[in-house]
Amino acid sequence: MQNFTRKIWQVVLSLLVIVSLSTSSVYAQTTTISGTVTEAGTKETLVGVNIVVKGRVIGTVTDLRGNFNLRVNQAPPMTLVFSMVGFTTQEIEITEANVSNLQVAMQEQFMLGQEVVVSASRVEESILQSPVSIEKMDILAIRDTPADNYYKGIANLKGVDVTSSSINFQIINARGFNSTGNTRFVQLTDGMDTQAPALNFPIGNLNGPSELDVESVEFIPGASSALYGPNAFNGILLVNSKSPFEYQGLSAFYKQGVNHINGQPGEPSNPQPMYEGSIRYAKAFNNKFAFKVNASYMQALDWHGTDQTDLGFRNQGDLPFNPGANRVHVFGDEVSNNVGLLRNSAGFQQLAQQNGLGDFLPFLPDQVVSRTGYEERFLVDYNAKNLKLNGALHYRINDRSELSYTMNYGAGTSVYTGAQRYSLANFSIIQHKLELKGANYFLRAYTTIENSGDSYIADLTGVAINDRWKNNTQWFGEYGLNYLGALAAGGFNPNSGGMPSTQLMAGAHQFARGAADTGRFLPGTPEFEAAKAAVRGDVIPNGSLFNDQSRMNMLEGQYDFSNDIDFMDLQVGGSYRVYDLRSNGTIFADVEGNDITIQEIGAFAQGSKRFIQDKLKLTGSLRYDKNENFQGQFSPRISGVFTEGNSNIRLSYQTGFRNPTTQGQHIDLNVVSARLIGGLPFYRDKYDIFTNAYSLASVNDYVAAVGGGLSPVDPRATGLLEQVTSLPELRPERVQSFEIGYKSLLASNRLLIDFAYYYNIYNDFITQRAVRRAPGPVFPGAMPNTDQGAINAINAPTLLTPITIPGQENTFQTYTNIVDQEVRAHGAALGLTYNLPKNFTLGGNYNFNRLISNIGEDFLNDFNTPEHKTNITFGNRKVTEKLGFGVTYRYQSAFRWESTFAQGDVPEIHTFDAQVSYRLKDLKSIVKLGGSNLFNNRYFQNFGGPTIGAIYYISITFDELLN
Repeated sequence: MQNFTRKIWQVVLSLLVIVSLSTSSVYAQTTTISGTVTEAGTKETLVGVNIVVKGRVIGTVTDLRGNFNLRVNQAPPMTLVFSMVGFTTQEIEITEANVSNLQVAMQEQFMLGQEVVVSASRVEESILQSPVSIEKMDILAIRDTPADNYYKGIANLKGVDVTSSSINFQIINARGFNSTGNTRFVQLTDGMDTQAPALNFPIGNLNGPSELDVESVEFIPGASSALYGPNAFNGILLVNSKSPFEYQGLSAFYKQGVNHINGQPGEPSNPQPMYEGSIRYAKAFNNKFAFKVNASYMQALDWHGTDQTDLGFRNQGDLPFNPGANRVHVFGDEVSNNVGLLRNSAGFQQLAQQNGLGDFLPFLPDQVVSRTGYEERFLVDYNAKNLKLNGALHYRINDRSELSYTMNYGAGTSVYTGAQRYSLANFSIIQHKLELKGANYFLRAYTTIENSGDSYIADLTGVAINDRWKNNTQWFGEYGLNYLGALAAGGFNPNSGGMPSTQLMAGAHQFARGAADTGRFLPGTPEFEAAKAAVRGDVIPNGSLFNDQSRMNMLEGQYDFSNDIDFMDLQVGGSYRVYDLRSNGTIFADVEGNDITIQEIGAFAQGSKRFIQDKLKLTGSLRYDKNENFQGQFSPRISGVFTEGNSNIRLSYQTGFRNPTTQGQHIDLNVVSARLIGGLPFYRDKYDIFTNAYSLASVNDYVAAVGGGLSPVDPRATGLLEQVTSLPELRPERVQSFEIGYKSLLASNRLLIDFAYYYNIYNDFITQRAVRRAPGPVFPGAMPNTDQGAINAINAPTLLTPITIPGQENTFQTYTNIVDQEVRAHGAALGLTYNLPKNFTLGGNYNFNRLISNIGEDFLNDFNTPEHKTNITFGNRKVTEKLGFGVTYRYQSAFRWESTFAQGDVPEIHTFDAQVSYRLKDLKSIVKLGGSNLFNNRYFQNFGGPTIGAIYYISITFDELLN
């Protein structure tokens, strides 16, 4: 990796020298322009107006008095572009070598659909004429969002799905197959992929820019691999920070809030304070050198996981309660066993005889029993915090090229729901980027380094605390023995020929648990806290601590030939990426001597041309990507946009693909309920997972049948088992997406309408498949009085419970593909925005998504998306010169959530967000009072996630350049 990094810097620096030499010639003439920019209505000067030479990187901004001075190494004519958020962009032709006292009056803009976007085609274009669906938040939308922070406000955009694992950890998705760790979606911050290398998905805004430093957010739902490569499968989010050349001066922000209002059982009973503050400073010198620094910190008590739903409900049988309960947010109860297996243990038989209980042995039931667990609140670190530091240095080599270095650092504590609940304690992630860019090209190299800090698995912590107090063999042995003793004490006669009553068995289970739990470490006691600290301080598999410092290195570039070719617009680009996995055996099998790296290369070309008097624009692109573990993938895209006045109709055919994630390829982790293993052949062979293996779906049916009263060897029970002898070889997943859309300005440009319909076809759908192995063969449906039935009596009951001891697991979950069927989904989105009189704005959007195909019970159906979702917004950022407000209503229908952690239903959600802002013009500040989930309607966005309530806040933002 050191050699790779060194080569990246050598390439970048070499190109820097080439660009400098090729563009540093002395120009024949220097042009100087100076003047003042004012607001047309009030005649007041405008501070911070961005002024650039069209087609170049050179530019300046107006100072505190609205004045500007610009020197350009170019003879006239040239075009200056004056732009500022909230005002109509102006272009002014300069025809003289020296222009002074140029007066520019900018009109405040209330017209819809005037935004310029880059992400849809990787070149600037009008949002109305984008070839695909796209949404954008500008500085004003970010500042005025009713949500408690701008990143949560992204949920109000058309087509967006948001899932929260924590108060500071949100995941963005689009068009179905949502998850708490979305590997189908790409998020870029200033061109840098924000994924954590070991996880392969974006980590929300934990290392992104603060609200003070965000210039815009662009969101594209749907397949984008043709331009952005692997994993831009369901969509892409671009967060663009502010340039220190264009946004100078000092700005600061502070927010005070409260959450946990009217806490429910298992939550704080009193409101809890929240804090967030940030500061930004940027300065430019002679339009040649500029820098910026940012710092941000937030702290809050996290949302709690309080769901007591029993995931092991199949084990209950006729009992009034479930001795084998496995509750969602209780950890340690994942460890379970069929106590009936103790009948076959010679040691247990001897103990029963010694205690005069030998005659009761046949009445030890085939009942799944779980160990007593600990509620999540005693195991997870809920002290959420997030420190973000950012710095950038920019140098304009000449009028055509700019070199910059950027550092983004994020650290803190959060909670993430994956295959288990992970407490991300004191983690950090840092990115370094060196970029050379001009008006028609860029070359960037960056590295992402993560450090798991003190992060640990909450589930495993509960399991290990129990085990440090009393191991499983002893606990289940005591349970079984005390169960038999309770039958005897209850007056049951083992020789009567009958069976114990349900009431007697229920009492025996309660007595057995109480006896086996005698002396158990209880939360809050010194013994419990000492055991918890010991488990959290020891790395997996001996403890629950991660030890991960994985990295990702990236080199990419793009060149736009539009200025060099007359008959069409053409862009080309390429990328090279290396994952360097360094979990030290706590996530992957990357133990000492077994280094794991993954290399990927990619290249694309895109061409576009206008026809029919420039009314029709056709665009085609093709990309090729290769991951070293899989075959190369071609991703074509073709689109057409027809424009007539302010109406735009678009058609597109897009393709995308996603490589199996780093975990999908190489994970090797015991998650208590199973061992997760990568889908590469090495791991399937390592654990021999297909010998005497049965699908977990059929095993669950078998468990339910036994729980319903059938004997474990009853052919009606064993006949439910389905043997698994192989699974398809893991490969990339592919999608074809057909989209039609319409976007237009109507009603004298006061009504913006945007409609899109998509139809997706997935091939080689990546999913997970779980199997459970028996120690020997099981013959489904064999009669008990046969030789096969006798073998079943030994092996079949072992399938009733997972073995959780590392190295001895009997349950495996691996990554594979659905290769014998296409998976299809479709959906639509409609957005309306209407500019009312006096600057009031009413908007709304409706989103529909539906999975058409039936994936089947053997695979995770992780569509995880509400079929119906609606957002309605109403606001006015200038009710008066000082007062503004915004209100948002959100609704989503109930839906089914399936993941490796838990499966269940997510109820429908109704929430209101609102804010009122007041401008303190003399102080160059804005005070904002607001509430998120204003009426405190408790909800969760994913099954197994935390319960979310209201947040009420007040904030003040100071900006030196505030007009």
